[in-house]
Amino acid sequence: MSSDKSETSTHRCGHVAIIGRPNVGKSTLINRLVGQKFSITSRKAQTTRHRLLGIKSSEAAQIIYVDTPGLHAGAGRALNRYMNRAASGALVGVDLILFLTEAGKWTDGDDHVLARLADADAPIVVAVNKVDKVADKQTLLPFIDELSKRAEFLDVVPISALQGTNTERLEQVLTDALPVRPALYDEEQFTDRSERFLAAEMVREKLTDRLGQELPYRLSVEIEAFQLEDSMLKIGAIIWVERSSQKGIVIGRQGRVLKAVGSDARKDMEALFGRKVFLELWVKIKEGWSNDEQALQRLGYVD
Repeated sequence: MSSDKSETSTHRCGHVAIIGRPNVGKSTLINRLVGQKFSITSRKAQTTRHRLLGIKSSEAAQIIYVDTPGLHAGAGRALNRYMNRAASGALVGVDLILFLTEAGKWTDGDDHVLARLADADAPIVVAVNKVDKVADKQTLLPFIDELSKRAEFLDVVPISALQGTNTERLEQVLTDALPVRPALYDEEQFTDRSERFLAAEMVREKLTDRLGQELPYRLSVEIEAFQLEDSMLKIGAIIWVERSSQKGIVIGRQGRVLKAVGSDARKDMEALFGRKVFLELWVKIKEGWSNDEQALQRLGYVD
């Protein structure tokens, strides 16, 4: 939706795709840049599954960040193939690419991403994340210098998405590289996703935080009910798992895990939606959903 706000001929606007290997900090960075927590974060790799927009508006510019799943090698299950398609598709038609790497830690995964960027039409800015974790800061300059030689980048900016270090400079670098153009979205809008989508992601984030390494990749969350009654938002969500043993783990002994997940997710929903939330959760089994293209589409995994 176009903004009605009158803008000068110097106003800049464009799409910036944030790309990188899994678990490099893309969602933490986009939340920081937009100034609103809407993309779920976790220490576990491949938490982000969908492509979504984060919109940052100011008098000088509107930057439309495209958050993506981590690009990873190998086809894997249908869910992995979907995530790779979502990440690759985000590179098409954008004005700028923000390639996120980790300070002092170049991996085969980074090589894989860089190879995918070789045919990209848009200019590339590199953000070297997690500089706060580097004990010897003198090692940063050689790392950045070596990184700069790997391809033709517009700029290389060291940052800490978690601490906010140097993110203002990064935002300025991105703004200066965008075309002069009016805003595409209203200045109050911070994402293209619905409240139902954000609610499902909040539940999935809490499940990911509380469960073991493998189980989060075998579950999905579907919002079945979402309605406003008086001043309270009533939300019902189904947590889909693939086996009965997984259902028991998600519920937990005497329902403790499910209750904790519901309580934590509800608090985040109330903070984001600005109203009281009544949240109900159910756990159901859909065998093999993560490797079934049709099941994925029914659960909202649509290219």
